[in-house]
Amino acid sequence: MTRYLLAGGRVIDPSRNIDEVLDILVEKGTIAKVGKNLSPSNTAKRKTGGDVTVLDLHGMLVVPGLIDMHVHLREPGFEYKETIRSGSEAASAGGFTAVACMPNTSPVNDNRSVTEFIRMKAAACGLVRVYPIAAISRGMEGTSLAEFGDLADAGAVAFSDDGKPVMNGGLMRRALEYAASLDMPVISHCEDVNLSAEGAMNEGFAATELGLPGIPSAAEEVMVARDIILAGFTGTAVHIAHVSTAGSVQMIREAKARGIRVTAETAPHYFTLTDDALREFDTNTRVNPPLRGREDLAAIREGLSDGTIDVIATDHAPHARTDKEVEFEYAASGIAGLETALPLSLKLFGEGVLPLDRLIRVMSTNPAGILRIPGGTLAPGAEADITVIDLNGEWTVEPDSLRSQGKNTPFAGWAMKGKAVMTMVGGEIKLTTP
Repeated sequence: MTRYLLAGGRVIDPSRNIDEVLDILVEKGTIAKVGKNLSPSNTAKRKTGGDVTVLDLHGMLVVPGLIDMHVHLREPGFEYKETIRSGSEAASAGGFTAVACMPNTSPVNDNRSVTEFIRMKAAACGLVRVYPIAAISRGMEGTSLAEFGDLADAGAVAFSDDGKPVMNGGLMRRALEYAASLDMPVISHCEDVNLSAEGAMNEGFAATELGLPGIPSAAEEVMVARDIILAGFTGTAVHIAHVSTAGSVQMIREAKARGIRVTAETAPHYFTLTDDALREFDTNTRVNPPLRGREDLAAIREGLSDGTIDVIATDHAPHARTDKEVEFEYAASGIAGLETALPLSLKLFGEGVLPLDRLIRVMSTNPAGILRIPGGTLAPGAEADITVIDLNGEWTVEPDSLRSQGKNTPFAGWAMKGKAVMTMVGGEIKLTTP
C-alpha cells in the first residue's frame, strides 16, 4: 500500500482541537504521524520520493473525512432512482468518505439478508464506507419490532423507519430500550401523519397564496416532544432527524439542558431555503419535512451555532425525472443533496454562523460519535479517512453533471464556493479533482 505525506495543509481536527498548518503521514491505511515539517517545504504538487508519495496541500483545508449519517441509496428495489454505486460516486464527489443509508428500500432493510446485500454492494464499489441503517419495525409498518440483534450482528449501525414515523408510542419506547441494550442509536422521523395529512408544503402565508395544502409545524413538533419524553422516561438516547422548525429546536435545546440524551440533525436546505422558494412551483423544492418560514430558518442556524443541533446531514433523496416532472401535489419529496452539501454548509462559515472547526465537527466528528463508527478524527492510529477542501474553489451547479442518478436539485445554476478536491478512505485516494 502506498505511503502518503500530506504536506502543508491547514489541518482542522475537532476531535483534538487542532487548527494549524501541519503535515500528515499515512502508512498502511492509517494515520501514522501528524506534525510540523515532516517533509521538505519545497516539494512538488505530486512527487514520489522513495516509497512515499508527497502531496503538496498548501492553501488547502485537511479535515477528518466527512460523514453523512442520513442518505437514501435506493438499492435494492429502486435502482431507477439511485444505486449504491452511483450514490457512492456522488458521496465521494461531495467530499464524503462515509455515509449511512436509510432502510426504505424494497425489500425494506429489516432483515440480515438486505443488510448484508448493501454491505456487499458497497464493498464492491469501494469508494466510500457505507453503513446500513436498519428498520425499527418489520416492513416499516409500525406494528412490530424488527430483529434488532440479528440486524446489528449483520452490520447495521442504527435503527430508523425514516420516510415514515413510528406512530405507536409503545413501539417507539420498546425500540429505544432494545437499541440501548445494543448500544445503538434510534433515529426518529418526527411526523404526525394525522396532522401532515396530504400536505404539500409548509402551512403558512405562501401556501395560502399558492393554493397548496399545508403541513403545520406542529406535525413535526408533537412527535419531537413525544420522543424527547420517551427518551427521558426510559433513560435512553434518541436522535431526531431532519429538524426543520423553530419549535423543534427550542424543545431539543431545553431537553439537553435537562440532561435528556437527545441529539439532532438538520439538512442544508433547511438553513438555505424557505417556503418562498416554492413560488415557482419547482417540484425540486418539495421535501419532507417541508421548507419552512424565515423564523424557522433563523432558528436552525442558531441551533447549529449554539450546539443544539449536532449534525448536518443531507437527507440525500434522489428521484427519477418521472417522479418530479408532475403536478406539484403529486411530486415525490426529496432533494439529491450529496454534491451540494459542502458548499452550502461552507456558506455558514462565510456568513459568520459557524467557525470552521464547528462546521467540521457537525459534518464529521459528531456523526461518527452518534453512530459509534470509526472516523471523525485525524489522531495517529486512526483509519486514514481524510477530506481535502479548497475553500476558494468556485463552480456552478449543473444537474446533468451530478454523479448521482438523481438530478432533483433546487440549486441548479447556483454559483458555489468551496469544493472537495481529494478524499482518502483507509489510506487510499478515492477522489482527486484539479
